[in-house]
Amino acid sequence: MLKGKKILLGITGSIAAYKSILLVRLLVKAGAEVKVIMTPAAKSFVSPLVLSTLSNNKVLSDLFDEDTWTNHVMLGRWADVMLIAPLSCNTLSKMASGQCDNLLLAVYLSATCPVIVSPAMDEDMWHHPSTKRNIGLLQSYGNSVINVETGELASGLTGEGRMAEPEKIVLYLTENFFRGKELSGKKVLITAGPTYEAIDPVRFIGNHSSGKMGFALAEAFYMKGADVQLVTGPTHQQTQYEGIKVTHVMSSEDMYEVCKCLFDEIDIAVMSAAVADYKPVTTAKEKIKKKDEDLTLELSKTKDILKALGEKKKQHQLLVGFALETTNEREYALNKLKSKNADMIVLNSLNDPNAAFGYDTNKVTVFDKDGSEHILELASKKNIAGEIVNLVIQKING
Repeated sequence: MLKGKKILLGITGSIAAYKSILLVRLLVKAGAEVKVIMTPAAKSFVSPLVLSTLSNNKVLSDLFDEDTWTNHVMLGRWADVMLIAPLSCNTLSKMASGQCDNLLLAVYLSATCPVIVSPAMDEDMWHHPSTKRNIGLLQSYGNSVINVETGELASGLTGEGRMAEPEKIVLYLTENFFRGKELSGKKVLITAGPTYEAIDPVRFIGNHSSGKMGFALAEAFYMKGADVQLVTGPTHQQTQYEGIKVTHVMSSEDMYEVCKCLFDEIDIAVMSAAVADYKPVTTAKEKIKKKDEDLTLELSKTKDILKALGEKKKQHQLLVGFALETTNEREYALNKLKSKNADMIVLNSLNDPNAAFGYDTNKVTVFDKDGSEHILELASKKNIAGEIVNLVIQKING
């Protein structure tokens, strides 16, 4: 999402300036064009030569250099985003009061693009009333502040004040300033992971679903501008974007109830969870003890979430289901597409190597109720998710 974006990075005099080396590398690797401005004090903490080499641009610092005297206005208009990381307590104070005694401050005061700051200082400085006031002033001017983190500080103490890690800063930029707009205003419901149907307090009926595909879909829809609700069964997966609303459930009944409550307000629903088809008729209140004789479990069907949503689907809503098959894959998938009143079905075959449960890669075939068929060859689940989202967008626009 950062490809071709213009990032103006300001670096101030803080020990955390060493993190700017990795930050520049990550931004450039993501496809962004990066230009760096340093305060004079920042040069004591990190080499301009290193930053120039990584950014492929000359590092600027001196306000009165003949090459930069008129650049402060141009730079603030060139950038899509101005990021100051780290932001020292000293520069924070100057920005809050409107001082202009170096190139970085001159560019900041003339910038027409969004400005984001990532503070870095010792805990006592961070909690000082004047710092809190200055942060509030910056925010009142329309600037965004990335929260400091807790950890080991340059003083040797442990507490709040650490600059956010470069990976987190890149995610913050991506999520808050560079999401797509193709699905802006659309509300999307995604289900992910397995469901666990309790036998007793310690045992359950479940499956090997990792939730990776569902989480990848949630992030892909979100990065296209959608408002995403992710309902997930038990899984170790976590979404990297704070804006995705996540609801954790355990059983198929739990997932059914949440989806039923959310569905009326949803524009697009993608049922990628591996929901159990059967559950025990009764759940033992105490752990079932092992005995000499065999144990027989009586099972009943779980509620069919995809079918239930298909029955109540309105004309403006798009419903996508998943079908995991081992035999007669195409036949079963097409039957599911029709019988569940879905608009699209994504077929997973367990016969495809390195696909489906547990893998980071997948291979799927997407069937549309209009008769079209799209084969998505083996790729990362992230890429497969992106292709599925593109097919959904084509369907909506078509």
